Amino acid sequence: MRDNVRKVTGLCILLFLLAMTAGCGREEDDGLQEISFGAEGTRQTVDGEGIIERAEDTETAEDGSSSTQGTAEQKKAFVYVCGAVNDPGVYEVESDSRVFEAIELAGGVTAEAVPELIDQARVVTDGERIYVPNREEAENGGTEGLGTEVTGISDGNEKGKININTAGKDELMELTGIGEAKAESILRYREEHGGFQSIEELMQIEGIKEGVFNKIKDDITI
Repeated sequence: MRDNVRKVTGLCILLFLLAMTAGCGREEDDGLQEISFGAEGTRQTVDGEGIIERAEDTETAEDGSSSTQGTAEQKKAFVYVCGAVNDPGVYEVESDSRVFEAIELAGGVTAEAVPELIDQARVVTDGERIYVPNREEAENGGTEGLGTEVTGISDGNEKGKININTAGKDELMELTGIGEAKAESILRYREEHGGFQSIEELMQIEGIKEGVFNKIKDDITI
């Protein structure tokens, strides 16, 4: 009888140990994880049940975000600053620049300037002409419109003519004999020389000689 009790007790202990061993093994299997790195910075996580999780590498995502931001460029504008300024010419500015900033690029106003007649706080527009009047013009009453009409393609009594110092490419191409290539040459000449001092100076550009000039001289101004 005593031998039977011992056998039953031993069998119970053995079954208990087997159950404990099996449980621990399952917990260890469930806790195992294998982490590897796939292509293109992707992180792969494998758990005990064979489930694969993927997450984009944080550093790669951040780099991509900053790269996208770096490609955004501020738009540019070209303005012709003239009149009573120290260094008149065509200047490249940010599209949201103010008139006073363009005037500063032109060396500021001269001692004879009357800058109060123009709106220096206004935002510039691409291709415009910013004219700063002088004291003599103000005294002679010849400043009407100078403070507000600082943009456009014409000037004073030459209204309707194309200003070769401020006109864009499409506008220049409206002139007889001026195609895309010649229009781009005019724009490039303005950037390099700070604008034209006379309409005759247009003949300094390759492809624009006396014949072409005679056809357009009555349609242009500076």
